[in-house]
Amino acid sequence: MRGIVSPKLTDFLALANSNIALAKQNNVQFTPTILRENLNKLGALMSDSPAVSYIADKMLTLPDSTIPVRIYSPAPDKPLPVLLHFHGGGHMCGSVALYDPICRHLANVAQCVVISVEYRLSPEHPYPAGIDDCEQVLIRYAELLGDVKHQHNVTIIGDSAGGAICTSLSMKSLTDKRINIDQQILIYPSVDYTLNSPSLDCNGTGFLLETTRIKWYFEQYFQTTDADIIKQASPLFGAMSAKLPKTLIFTAGCDPLRDEGIAYAKALIAAGVDVEHHSFDGMIHAYMLLHDLVKDECMATYQHIAEFMAKV
Repeated sequence: MRGIVSPKLTDFLALANSNIALAKQNNVQFTPTILRENLNKLGALMSDSPAVSYIADKMLTLPDSTIPVRIYSPAPDKPLPVLLHFHGGGHMCGSVALYDPICRHLANVAQCVVISVEYRLSPEHPYPAGIDDCEQVLIRYAELLGDVKHQHNVTIIGDSAGGAICTSLSMKSLTDKRINIDQQILIYPSVDYTLNSPSLDCNGTGFLLETTRIKWYFEQYFQTTDADIIKQASPLFGAMSAKLPKTLIFTAGCDPLRDEGIAYAKALIAAGVDVEHHSFDGMIHAYMLLHDLVKDECMATYQHIAEFMAKV
């Protein structure tokens, strides 16, 4: 069933759809540069960027690479829960800088230490490079917090492709004892790379993120058409166990990824995992990047996250 979008987004979508139609008319092809620039433009709709007591850019140094991170703490002298943040953007867009306002809200509202990871992006660094970066930060995050007090539990959070990274790491934690995840928070997550969910058809045009663009993202990410590899990488079809982390999941009613998020929540519940699911029926994919237009929905999302974090 096609979603019914909130009137708060009507004007925004009218302009976005006009620009999409014009690009198609002029045969403008997708490129990493164009899509990165377009996503970065949404930063103008996140003018609410609250102050946080402690913010620092650091590097996790590995034998053959370094991974940039940005750390936030509303009270660096107080031991707070740790929240690892993996941004969205189709595995090829997005950045710590773009998601800075979101991480500031998360730190303040949820009263936690946020570590935002600048993982490598495709097509320059295809699957599984970004997941590998996030895994290393997850395993070694305490090395980055020498001047910030923190608790010794960790929650991971991601939207869209960041949700895919979260669920991939949670799946891997079942067999890799180095990976310890207490909770995961998924915001309109991408969990099915096979592109078979019904909402890809009913919500696949007119709501900013279109199915054709999702397909192109995945082609750049995997750089293979091998159906078995793509399915094996999809968390929705991975191992399900009651040992997976407690999960908070948000879906949006007008999102092409809506149904796979719901299916993942149901699969976790069937496996015996503690799941909390909230649906924002009038919202589109990436609504958290549209804070100025849908502030109430964004703040409600942060509040649900804060309540969930308080239970860790």
